[in-house]
Amino acid sequence: MTFTLRPQHATRYAALARLLVRYGRSDLVSGVGMDEFLEATEPSEDAAASAEQLARDLEAMGPTWVKLGQLLSTRVDLLPEPWTDALSRLQDDVEPIPFEDVERVVTEELGVSLRHGFASFDRTPLAAASLGQVHRAELPSGRQVVVKVQRPGVRQVVRDDMAALTELAELADAHTELGRRYGFTQLLEQFRRSLAGELDYQREAANLTRMAELTAPFPHLLVPAPVPDYTTRSVLTMDFVPGRKVTALGPLGRLDLDGRVLVEELFRAYLQMILVDGFLHADPHPGNVLLTPDHRLALIDLGMVATVPARVQGQLVKLLLAISDGNGDDAAAVLASMGHRGEGFDASAFGEQVAELVSRTVALGSDLEAGAVLVELSRLSGTHGLRPPAEMAMVGKALLNLDQVTQHLDPDFAPAETIRANTAEILRSGMKPSLGGAMAAAIEAREFATQLPARANRVMDALAEGSFTVKVEAIDEVQFLHVMQRLANRVTAGVIVAAMVVGAALMMLVPTRSRILGYPSIAMICFSLAAIAAAVLLTLILVTDRRIARRSKADR
Repeated sequence: MTFTLRPQHATRYAALARLLVRYGRSDLVSGVGMDEFLEATEPSEDAAASAEQLARDLEAMGPTWVKLGQLLSTRVDLLPEPWTDALSRLQDDVEPIPFEDVERVVTEELGVSLRHGFASFDRTPLAAASLGQVHRAELPSGRQVVVKVQRPGVRQVVRDDMAALTELAELADAHTELGRRYGFTQLLEQFRRSLAGELDYQREAANLTRMAELTAPFPHLLVPAPVPDYTTRSVLTMDFVPGRKVTALGPLGRLDLDGRVLVEELFRAYLQMILVDGFLHADPHPGNVLLTPDHRLALIDLGMVATVPARVQGQLVKLLLAISDGNGDDAAAVLASMGHRGEGFDASAFGEQVAELVSRTVALGSDLEAGAVLVELSRLSGTHGLRPPAEMAMVGKALLNLDQVTQHLDPDFAPAETIRANTAEILRSGMKPSLGGAMAAAIEAREFATQLPARANRVMDALAEGSFTVKVEAIDEVQFLHVMQRLANRVTAGVIVAAMVVGAALMMLVPTRSRILGYPSIAMICFSLAAIAAAVLLTLILVTDRRIARRSKADR
């Protein structure tokens, strides 16, 4: 299979083809007709080394590929552990853009020069990444802030990369077994939404505001507030939060800190946000959590945020309860109901391995890590041909990152105990009706009460007139009659063929001068017609049954 190459995407096709061949997916390249880009490369036998090299290659290819690698690190149902581990450590630190470009972007976006819009603006960035960089500044009011400035031209680069990836994903889904199994187009759509959120700084500002509201009941958690008047799609201004990364905290530093209170609040807040509010900060790794001088935890960088649907929230709660109770059968049933079953899915084998994993998990006791268990269950699902919802893998990865944060603050913290202690509260919160849901139910109740008398009168009138009917659609009558007619035709044809054979056998005894091969002609003609009719009937039966079987398989 070949496809028409778009000249503007040629270098991207070639770069992706080299990656796929180098890391063992040349079958995918051949399937989409990219053989002309293949090069003789020897993949490494060491999986960990190959995974680290892939991470370096993606970093060299630019921002879109770095973000794609970071997203793939959450899809443990698609990639083996060494690869997801390497991709989760992807860094997009790059050379900072010239300050003149920063000044131009801020001036164009805010409509005011740095000199008039800020009391001060540091020329040296605090951090520089592939999508943007951060500068410390001070507003005329004296408010200390940081300003996140998007790199000029990065939107166009991402747009071109996404166009090339979309074309290849569609081709892979249509022409390769790997694409049909994993659905690259669906995966790319998830990536598109995630990347669009990271490029829209107004959306990130809304995420900051939303998370501040959700963490308000937790006094030891802090989220920097955005400055709306100084925020656009390409410039984000928020409060400056002094502090140091939790990764820089050593054993001596923990002596002056009540780490247990901090990690319990952090974990409870995330469980509440994910399982009740459906708000998922998908990247709470230790680098995005700061310890402030007043011993609070500041949560920063909310570019990667996802929504957990209500259906998935309920299933995750049931899954965590099943794991906590050591009920492997219930855990397997919940996972099977959550995911999309592939053709090779074996429910029995899957259930056995889930039960074994849950048993090993329960044996860990207080050492249980909820994130690690969800990640392993996602990986196990992918191995058995069950594709779990993307949100489950992202929740598992987020909780796994939280486990790393808690290890820096309180190595003795037991997430399993916190989950069990807060399960009842999570269930109560999840059952509280929302204002919108209550109003919708009230409107439906009013409509029901308004229409009930008229409907009851129509039913009573129909009963009185003898015209009341009940229609039950237990089966498809048309299809049933069609099948019965086809069956009757086959039986009738079979009886006629049998009658012709019996008649021909009786005619063998009739004396006649007209013979074929030494037998009466009339008998031989009847035998021939019966044989032809039988062959035609058998052919029709086989062809029809195969067509019906293919149609039933396609409907499933």
